[in-house]
Amino acid sequence: MNHHSTLLETALTLAAGGVPVLPLRADKGPFRNCPACAKNACGGRPNMRVPGPCACPRPCHAWAAATIDPRILISLAWASAWRQAGVVAYHPGGAGVTVVDLDDTAAVTWARQTLPATRVVATTRGEHWIYQGTMPSANHVRPGVDIKSLMSYARWLGPGTGTMTLLPSAVLALLEKEEATPARGAVDSSTRAQWDRSVATGCRHTDTYVRTGLERGLARILTHRETGAGTTSYGVARFLAKQHTACPGPCGLDALGEQIIDAAVSVGVPEPYARRAVTNGMGAVLGVVA
Repeated sequence: MNHHSTLLETALTLAAGGVPVLPLRADKGPFRNCPACAKNACGGRPNMRVPGPCACPRPCHAWAAATIDPRILISLAWASAWRQAGVVAYHPGGAGVTVVDLDDTAAVTWARQTLPATRVVATTRGEHWIYQGTMPSANHVRPGVDIKSLMSYARWLGPGTGTMTLLPSAVLALLEKEEATPARGAVDSSTRAQWDRSVATGCRHTDTYVRTGLERGLARILTHRETGAGTTSYGVARFLAKQHTACPGPCGLDALGEQIIDAAVSVGVPEPYARRAVTNGMGAVLGVVA
């Protein structure tokens, strides 16, 4: 059995156990959307943050395409992806779990001193600590620590060792303490860069298109006045960056990012966290993550 057949067999075994799975490329990233789904033209999957009507048979939309249906996994629409796949991934939230991704030795040491013991999976650089229960996903909640649960994927690296325990408040607090902390004072957005055509001379979109997308994104952030604004800022930044991947540039993404940061700070997200969320959201598309 070749490598790619082995990956598919692993995926089918996981799916039979109720774990939604998908193939990843050799570089550990998801496969690109098909032309019909590019730039979310299809409206997105029904299980995405903003529900859409997409029923594409291909493994488009990364984690949102993860499935437990063996008919989909072995379908012709997925065959090309499996032939090119380098690893199997799964959707932790869909499996009812949260993965605390510890990316280095220091992060592992912190977890062992701080978090309750649970199932542990070794990674190439650190460990995945897996807990029962779900929560919003977030990158860099502390040095070397990411949260992978809802709306994210994690590499399948084996079943791990130890007994899985319930998601503890200490993990939930990693997200809440940064998102729910009130801002110390008002932010003067008049000193920030504002998006206009002068900073987007290489953008192929109309002003109306860009401003409409931005305004909708800011409105979503402003609805999260208690918690979740930081994670939403990451999603908005990532979505807006995707709209400009085919532009020759510059598109003024820095200015768009500053306006997203302002919105997040206005509802209580500390500016360093808001800035990191926006940087990583855009970096996830542009290939540069802080």
